[in-house]
Amino acid sequence: MLDWTVLCLIAIPALVVVAVAGVAILCEDGRPVFFRQVRIGLRGRPFRMLKLRTMSTCAAPESEVPDAAWITRVGRILRRLSVDELPQLINVARGEMSLVGPRPHLPERAQGYGSRELGRLAVLPGLTGWAQTVGRNSLDWDRRTDHDLMYSVTQSLRLDLLILLRSCWVVVSGDGLNGHPRHAKASARMRRGDALHEHRPRQADRARLEPTNLQ
Repeated sequence: MLDWTVLCLIAIPALVVVAVAGVAILCEDGRPVFFRQVRIGLRGRPFRMLKLRTMSTCAAPESEVPDAAWITRVGRILRRLSVDELPQLINVARGEMSLVGPRPHLPERAQGYGSRELGRLAVLPGLTGWAQTVGRNSLDWDRRTDHDLMYSVTQSLRLDLLILLRSCWVVVSGDGLNGHPRHAKASARMRRGDALHEHRPRQADRARLEPTNLQ
């Protein structure tokens, strides 16, 4: 209900903003305007997430952690204001995402989930989430997972409203925009040798993902 209420309120303004951004992308770097990428949603179901393209057409396919060298001038502005995420309102309307929830990961990353990380798939992925309001790109993957799991077990209307309000402030202030852990050192857990568990999940965990055809 919250998703559809907000969608009805912001659909037209969002459409105008996306249209203006699309024209800017076309003028600077041509087509395509939109970028589609398979991500993993509720209970491991794959879907195509939509974004405004922010990287040069000469760049390799965008990932969860893009190479800043390939981001266009328009793309930097769109990312700074999170305008590139607005097309995901279509994913919300389709029921593939919610306004609030853990950010969806790529299939390759989801295949590496251990039993702990599988808890992220218990709720719909979100346009924004708790992790995005308490650190955004400055958080390492482990801390993001902690915040995502916290949200999955404490989800409520009150919390969703709080996250939406905090997200507005984060976008305006730019808090946590920089510091994406693309080239950061491995987290403490990875250094302790737990990477084996992270990238080679137990057979039982892998079986829980296989029926969803993540490949």
